[in-house]
Amino acid sequence: MERFFQMLQPSPGAQGEPTLESTGLALLLAFSLGQLFAWFYSRTHAGISYSRTFTQSLVLIMMVVALALHVIGNNIVTAFGLIGALAIIRFRNVLKDTRDTAFVFFSLIIGMAIGVGRYNAALVGTAGLLLAVLVMEATRFGSRGHFDGHLSLQVVANSDEKSRRRVLDRFCRKFREVSVRMAGGGDESEVILRVRLRDRRRGPELLEALNELAAVRRADLILRDELAEI
Repeated sequence: MERFFQMLQPSPGAQGEPTLESTGLALLLAFSLGQLFAWFYSRTHAGISYSRTFTQSLVLIMMVVALALHVIGNNIVTAFGLIGALAIIRFRNVLKDTRDTAFVFFSLIIGMAIGVGRYNAALVGTAGLLLAVLVMEATRFGSRGHFDGHLSLQVVANSDEKSRRRVLDRFCRKFREVSVRMAGGGDESEVILRVRLRDRRRGPELLEALNELAAVRRADLILRDELAEI
């Protein structure tokens, strides 16, 4: 690793000019960390605003910033020239999600760290930021909803609830009955429950287990969007 960082530095005889080797390796490091950022973003993204081009932009932004600062180095003239060139460009794209803005800043900062030679800061910063993303994703940080959705059951009126509750206990962390409505001339009841599943992916298994019960005529599960606080 130390040898890798030494190769990224400009050669002593180049008067501060970055070498072809150091520039290529800086871009490679920015591309690798950018790919890691983009992968974490795509894996933890929720909602309907996902964009493939934005995910690719996270990689390219990190590489562009790293290259810009690597080329500038300590040259003030080059720095002012780059600022003048960037001032011509107008950015009109509006990000739909504030979380996307955070990832853009992540890419900018890590790219800056690579460009100015703070490679330890780039690696530790990447690890720390992605660890924070993982922890918040695992703990569902910021979510106000205590239930995953609603379960609708059409059951035989006055039927035994013990078998139904055993199935619910197996698939749900908790559940709460919301309403009971008589239907079918009093022979059936429609029971609405709010449920918090142990695993959201096992929703079809819950419905299958409930539909196998003799007292259950029909079971429907409506899962809410995790981003919608309703």
